[in-house]
Amino acid sequence: MDYTKDASEILAAVGGKDNVNSLMHCATRLRFSLKDDTKVDQAKLDAMDVVKGTFNANHQYQIIIGSGTVNIVCDEIQKLLGNSVTENEEEKPKKEKGHYLQRAIKLLSDIFVPIIPAIVAGGLLMGINNVLTAEGLFISGKSIIEAYPQMKDIATVINLFANAPFTFLPVLIGFSATKKFGGNPYLGAAMGMIMVHPDLLNAYSYGTGVDVPTWNIFGLTIEAVGYQGTVLPVLAVSFILASIEKKLHKVTPSWLDNLTTPLLSIIITGFLTFIVVGPVMRSAGTLLADGIIWLYNSLGFIGGGIFGLFYAPIVVTGLHHSFIAVETQLLAAIDTTGGSFIFVTASMSNVAQGAAVLAVLFITQNKKMKSLCSASGISALLGITEPAMFGVNLKLRYPFYAAMIGSCVGSAFLAFHKVLAVALGAAGLPGFISIKPKDWGYFAIGLVLSMGVSFILTFVFSKKFGEEDSAAVYAPMAGTVKPVTESSDSTFSSKMMGDGVVIFPTDGMVYAPFSGTVSMLFPTKHAIGLKSDSGIEMMIHVGIDTVKLDGKPFEAYVKQGDSVKKGQKLLKADLKQIEDAGCSTETMCIITSGQTFIPDDASKVRPGMRLLECGNANA
Repeated sequence: MDYTKDASEILAAVGGKDNVNSLMHCATRLRFSLKDDTKVDQAKLDAMDVVKGTFNANHQYQIIIGSGTVNIVCDEIQKLLGNSVTENEEEKPKKEKGHYLQRAIKLLSDIFVPIIPAIVAGGLLMGINNVLTAEGLFISGKSIIEAYPQMKDIATVINLFANAPFTFLPVLIGFSATKKFGGNPYLGAAMGMIMVHPDLLNAYSYGTGVDVPTWNIFGLTIEAVGYQGTVLPVLAVSFILASIEKKLHKVTPSWLDNLTTPLLSIIITGFLTFIVVGPVMRSAGTLLADGIIWLYNSLGFIGGGIFGLFYAPIVVTGLHHSFIAVETQLLAAIDTTGGSFIFVTASMSNVAQGAAVLAVLFITQNKKMKSLCSASGISALLGITEPAMFGVNLKLRYPFYAAMIGSCVGSAFLAFHKVLAVALGAAGLPGFISIKPKDWGYFAIGLVLSMGVSFILTFVFSKKFGEEDSAAVYAPMAGTVKPVTESSDSTFSSKMMGDGVVIFPTDGMVYAPFSGTVSMLFPTKHAIGLKSDSGIEMMIHVGIDTVKLDGKPFEAYVKQGDSVKKGQKLLKADLKQIEDAGCSTETMCIITSGQTFIPDDASKVRPGMRLLECGNANA
């Protein structure tokens, strides 16, 4: 369908080409930045069939066109404007907020959340395999598959399924991280494949006494070692790859870009991976392992507690994989060392992370988060913590700190009683099979301490440090909630202004539904626009036709441009005065930024109760 005429009429109605500073579009709306809003011919826009509605919010004049049409109309207007001011807001990178640590944690969370299902599946399958192969767990002196040999192949297949996500973890991370860094995710996956290629020495074998294969490139000796199970090296490689690719896109002629950019990106990143990233990360791992052995041997239970405190942050970097070589040496010389303290500490840390996640399961009202907590919490208790750490604990921060302290307490207790592992296994609840039976009691107490402290502190920290869910919108008023389609005002019930809910209030006090800024306050104070810190835009319109009351029933506690916190007083409406004037008190809560949302189950709400869960901002 041709929208040339519509585009011309819209441009004329907003004051013409000379009145437009910039234009962009989201999924459903044109967003104009105008020099003078008073030049808009509202009546002309209202009369156009292609225009589904208009409103002015956040210094933008927004015209609702509809999904699938808005981009075509925007392109036509862009042709008339004759410059390149248009941007697709969905693809425009957003500047991250917060200090560098918050940004780093959010970055890790964004990278790992998409791959969590694969890791959770692998972790749970690994737990099943441990149950089948653990000696003495159910049958004295035997594992289940030893007692029932016909189940051996079942365990073998399950083990293969369980190990795959971890063996090829760099492929998953490479895809997700490169996409996050702005590169081609398939090149990131290819780089991950290179890092775990079977021709390389498996990373778990490095430092265990095996011969390390090398390449000789023009006299430069390079170790041919893989990166199985690593995290930080893959993140570094993904960043390098994406940076090189983006630079090449800018300088390569378009007729060569598709041919040479992928080639050069892979070959340059590949050499940097094995020449720089590998040696640096492995050297750092060796130094860290040597320091931890000294710490444990010199400071006893204090050293054990310190190691337990920082074990989870070490896991975040991926440097814990360097401990495999140390553990192998400790177990090889078990007659003199007594066993491995690293496995014991890892078990305390893993169950602490799991317990913190399960505490979040009880704390949070976010249904999506609850689902994630149940799966990742069980996985962590069985020894696989990445889903718990990156999907929940690091994202919220306070449960991660609680788990660190829980791990510290449990590890210090076991170090005091000199509990050591005599074999490798799943570091978590199944860890009993790697501990001498005489120490099972101490190990159980350590698990209880780690889990109990983490669980309790997560609740404590949530009260003091817990942050509101960035996707949630909380009830601004007390009353009965219904879909906006049940509003008696056709402008709102037709969703012309956007989707949302209507509250039939029992109290006239209006509170902030999230933390953010006041983007708009009508002079009559009957309506207020807000934008959350995460990008959700919302309009609260108190009453129907209350604009004609000239602000008399309303009192405002904020002004346009103010920053507000969730639950802060915004407005006060005299509901009786509104009703006496013959107006309805129905209050519309409209999501004007276009997100999809899931309404909460409650039909009656009070201020601060969860009202909606929104999708991605600007979707």
